[in-house]
Amino acid sequence: MPFPEIDAAAQTPAGQTRLKRNLAEQAIAQAAAASWADAAETNRRLLELGADSEAENRLAKALWELGELGSAREHYQKALALDPTNRIAERNIDRLKVLLVEAGEKTVPAKPGSKAPVSIFVEETGKTGFAHLLDLPDPKKLAQVNPGDTVELQPEGNRLIATSNGMRIGVVEPRVAARLLKLIAEGNKYLAGVTSLGAVDVRIIIREIYQDPRNYGKVSFPTAAKSTDLRPYTKGTLLREDEELEEDLEEDVEDEEITEIDRVLPPEDTTDEAYTEETDETDEP
Repeated sequence: MPFPEIDAAAQTPAGQTRLKRNLAEQAIAQAAAASWADAAETNRRLLELGADSEAENRLAKALWELGELGSAREHYQKALALDPTNRIAERNIDRLKVLLVEAGEKTVPAKPGSKAPVSIFVEETGKTGFAHLLDLPDPKKLAQVNPGDTVELQPEGNRLIATSNGMRIGVVEPRVAARLLKLIAEGNKYLAGVTSLGAVDVRIIIREIYQDPRNYGKVSFPTAAKSTDLRPYTKGTLLREDEELEEDLEEDVEDEEITEIDRVLPPEDTTDEAYTEETDETDEP
């Protein structure tokens, strides 16, 4: 339905541009606060001003979080029609095709507090690393998990179990888990968040949030690798993965880091050397 206040505020080109910018910033702030119903409404208001692939992406994301999978796919399709190079929409349409078969048109909305703190997604040498999850649940259960969700890590024998929204969502790949399990046993603590999901793929970022004094000098993630993935909800778009967007990071990483849940930059590939146990001088007799 039309919004009369938009019609009144957008009588001039300058007024329309200013209103679009304000609505986009408002939608991003609402998403950052996990106010998905408000974010959906704001993006609809923005679309009243004209077609916008980024607003369609954001609206689709909000609807997905609200459990409206069918409607989310429709808006991702609109975004892709407006911008055929939109990898965000393309990837999420592919995932939704699977989820709609397994989970149906609607799922349970995201729980309040399910989103990870922004600080989890800020890459920091030695303190953050990235991992794929193995042994994933069936697609119907995985449909309840989205990028940006908090992931808790719990040792279980020689495996590191990942849970989100109270549900087990997988096992951290062994080459990453092996080092972390030893550090956890010695007192370190970690928190993680989902950075991206595919039909059969989940990737998380892991952050060291506490280092036990016994582990002084021991680095959780010894080697940094090339970064390519991005944050789950960003200014201008959602889940952007194109490498050319690295220029944007240099322009707005400081301001949007805190207020808008900006980009995450996980590695394309993490070498095995990154998780090879290193001998620390402090460990020598």
